[in-house]
Amino acid sequence: MIAALFFPVILAAQNRLEDDLARYQHETDPVRKARILAKIGDTQVEFARKELKEGHDEASLHTLEQYRNEVHETVAALNGMGVDPERKPAGFKELQISLRETVRRVDDLIFTLDVDKRPFFRVVRNDLFADHNTLIDELFPRKPDHSTPKSEP
Repeated sequence: MIAALFFPVILAAQNRLEDDLARYQHETDPVRKARILAKIGDTQVEFARKELKEGHDEASLHTLEQYRNEVHETVAALNGMGVDPERKPAGFKELQISLRETVRRVDDLIFTLDVDKRPFFRVVRNDLFADHNTLIDELFPRKPDHSTPKSEP
């Protein structure tokens, strides 16, 4: 009885995710793509978690790999714009914040897995973390030290 009540909710969430993914795929502006992706990242991880609970490990991994590919594509598109993210962080900042939270959620998901399945999911997690670090480096580049060098005695 209770499962019958939640089935329409799950189906609606899946349809909303499919709609958001279609909107992401058709978007051409990298900043808008990043903003859409920042909003749907958590939904994709939750969908992967539900697939795991239903025993669909490969489908769950595929969902996370799809998200990883979307993130990588979007980071490359943002970099291809030729803007300075430190001065114009639109898109970069939203995606970086979303990725920080998403990586944490993927970590939580990995801890629920059997030990023999974790390495496959860790590869995806590490790729997401690398893209997150790329965004951090672009948003907060190190400034060269312009202070006078100290002389050695």
